[in-house]
Parts: sequence; C-alpha cells; structure tokens
Amino acid sequence: MKKLFFAATMFICILSFKQANAQLSISINIGSQPAWGPTGYNHVDYYYFPDIDCYYYVPGQVFFYLNGSTWVQSSSLPPQYSSFDLYSGYKVVVNGVTKPYLRDNVYRTKYSSYKGRRGQAVIRDSKDAKYKGNHPGGNNRPQPKPRPQAKPRPQAKPQAKPRSQAKPQTRSKPQSKPQAKPAHAAGGDKKGGDDKKDNGH
Repeated sequence: MKKLFFAATMFICILSFKQANAQLSISINIGSQPAWGPTGYNHVDYYYFPDIDCYYYVPGQVFFYLNGSTWVQSSSLPPQYSSFDLYSGYKVVVNGVTKPYLRDNVYRTKYSSYKGRRGQAVIRDSKDAKYKGNHPGGNNRPQPKPRPQAKPRPQAKPQAKPRSQAKPQTRSKPQSKPQAKPAHAAGGDKKGGDDKKDNGH
C-alpha cells in the first residue's frame, strides 16, 4: 500500500513539473521582444508609448494607433510619428490585458506623467546573455552614426628601374690644349741642346 501511494505521489509530482515547464516555455517570449524593448521582462504582451499614445503588440509585432476615432493595426508607425525614436522613448509594459488600446483612456491617464521620460535600458544595448540573438527591430530604428573612415594610405609609388651605376657622361666645354712648342724654340729639348753642344766641340 505504501509503495502504491509513493508511486502515485511521484507520478503527480513529475506531471506537475512537466506542466509547469510547459507553461514557462510558453510564457517566455524574450526572442519576440523588439530590440528597442526595455530590458528585465521575460514576457511582454503589449508596450504602451505615453509620448504618442500608441501600442505595440509583441506576439504579432504590430502597432496600434488612432486614426480619427478608429484604432488601426500596422507593422509600422504612421508618418506623423516618424520623428519618434522607439529606442529612447519610454515604454510601459502591459500584460494580462486583451486589447488594452480599447481602454486607452485608462492608460493615457495612468501614465501621462511618463511623457518625455528617458533613460530606459533597451535590449539592443544589454550585455545579458539571455538577450543574445536576433530581435525584431520594429520601425524608426535610428541609423548608427557612420564611423569616420580612415584616410586611405598613399599607395607606394612603383619603384623605378635601377639605372646603371655608370654616371652619364656630361658634355663639357672643350678645353684648348696648349700647343707643343716647336723644337727650335728657345730652351728646346734638353737632349737636342746637348747634341748641339757636342757638335760645337
């Protein structure tokens, strides 16, 4: 009897554990949260933007905004909100509510003091390992500032073919060579002068 009771208890515990894990895996949607979403939430249904009174549905990756008196669903914000920066604008997480935009007056009043608030940490800038991977970017993603390009290095000039080491001959002005003195000139050749002296004796 005790063995049967123990086995039944173990079976119930294992079944409960599996159900809890299944629910946990369903509820966590970190990978669906956009790169501009605030950090710290394992599950998000909606974001509310107090600055522009719009909503973003995380599972469907769509925005809801008012067009006159009608709520419009779109994959991007309308042109009138093109200057709104999703990364720096404040986001309120709304969970457990179906279609919160249909109760917009509640959220608009409750979070009116959050308008203009900045400094919310976003997934894109987080170094937490759980945020690694691809996250939807939404729209209006600010373009990263272009990095200053390094100045191209001057290409090495092609080396000239080595010239022969012999220096080129330069033309020089012809120098006038001194003319040879004639043999009969005064002083004459020493040898010739001695011969004459010998002949005189």
